[in-house]
Amino acid sequence: MSYRFLHPWLGDGLLTSKGSKWHRNRRLLTPAFHFEILKPYVKLFSESTNVLIDNWSRVPDESSVELFDHVSLLTLDSMLKCSLGYHSNCQTDGQSTPYIKAVFELSRLVIERIQFFPYHFDFIYNLSPSGRRFRQQCDIVHMISEHLIRERKKALQDGEAKEDNTKKRKKYLDFLDILLQAKDEDGTGLTDAEIRDEVDTFLFEGHDTTASGISWTLYYLAKHPEYQDRCRREGGTLLQGRTEMTWEDLSQLPFTTMCIKESLRIRPPVPSYSRQITKTLTFPDGKTLPEGSLVTAGAIYSHHNPLIWPDPEVYDPLRFSPERSKDRHHHAFIPFSAGPRNCIGQNFAMNEMKVAVALILQRFRLQLDETKPAPFFVQQLILRAKDGIWIKLTPNN
Repeated sequence: MSYRFLHPWLGDGLLTSKGSKWHRNRRLLTPAFHFEILKPYVKLFSESTNVLIDNWSRVPDESSVELFDHVSLLTLDSMLKCSLGYHSNCQTDGQSTPYIKAVFELSRLVIERIQFFPYHFDFIYNLSPSGRRFRQQCDIVHMISEHLIRERKKALQDGEAKEDNTKKRKKYLDFLDILLQAKDEDGTGLTDAEIRDEVDTFLFEGHDTTASGISWTLYYLAKHPEYQDRCRREGGTLLQGRTEMTWEDLSQLPFTTMCIKESLRIRPPVPSYSRQITKTLTFPDGKTLPEGSLVTAGAIYSHHNPLIWPDPEVYDPLRFSPERSKDRHHHAFIPFSAGPRNCIGQNFAMNEMKVAVALILQRFRLQLDETKPAPFFVQQLILRAKDGIWIKLTPNN
């Protein structure tokens, strides 16, 4: 993927920046993903998942739902709460608010630009209807982000916790709080533009990728009811009827975690990563890649390498049991990339996936809708299903 297509939207956030700027901002943002910051988010993940469950409880019997549409709104709902302290009601109102509409439209327009080669040229794209639409949607997202940042800065300067969206005072630090308070060694903080770029990047990177992970996990559990039942028993034993999960619960779902990881192996949300070689790379056979070369690391290919993963198309969560994982190379499984530029929010994402999968399985039994075509994956910005993933829901007794 050409990251420059994202630059007008995401600016110089962690995804698109490089060099000393990336190093500085990565260092400043790392505290935002410390486990003490992540702990209260589990309650927010539970709240958002329970809204989805309530929506699904109203689906008529024998009907099916398309997972990506619903789960994308679930994860966006969570991301807005955790990043901006913003309660959007997007799961009940759909894409009716300008901000939600703009985020979805920008994702669609970036995919369109990648797929239509003439749009790779800036002068053509800027003159096209899609290019004009892209700029309009960027303006909407930036305007709303900047407004929220200004309001939060004012609240911090006034020394009081701002009430968000007429909700009661929040009991947690969100991503925006961390960004506004971040300082480097000489006491310099992030500029308003840098904060906006990081907030927009966090929303972009976090909601659709996690939605993909949850959706494919639910698909594979519907396809393999024996694993689904085992996850349900594990969650039921832990929760004992509770509808809200806690931080301590997350480590008590070993089999559910294995199922999520196996889904991420077969269908990694980000199927490949682009990198630029910073110094000449010499392979064991003597061949070299010169400095400056662009390379693509394909998680979807390494995850299906039969030398590492026997019968790679078989869904087998026990691949991730401690006994079978202990001798595996740590770069054999890279759904969150690897190395210094790995995903800074991978623990955040795994936590949200565990909460969503565990709570959904306590309320519903999932079955594939055999009247719909089997989902065929397509590589866009994230890994999606060409005609969606359709699941029938049966309430648990």
